[in-house]
Amino acid sequence: MVDLTKEERAAITATMKRVALLMDEIGWATPLAELTEAQVRALIEEAVEGFREAMSDIARAQTPEVPF
Repeated sequence: MVDLTKEERAAITATMKRVALLMDEIGWATPLAELTEAQVRALIEEAVEGFREAMSDIARAQTPEVPF
C-alpha cells in the first residue's frame, strides 16, 4: 500500500475527472478486454498527464510568489 500525500490524493481526484471524460467517449459499458491498444494508451496517457498537471498546479499554488 502506498502512503499518498493529501496533494497526491487531490491530484488523483482531478485526474479521475479527465479519465472519466475519455471513458465517456470510449463507452463505459466497454469491457477492459475489448479496449484497443490505442484506447488503453490514451487512458494511460490521460491519467499520467492529468496527474502531472494537477501536481504542478498544486505545487504552484503552494509556492510563495517571488517579490521581484
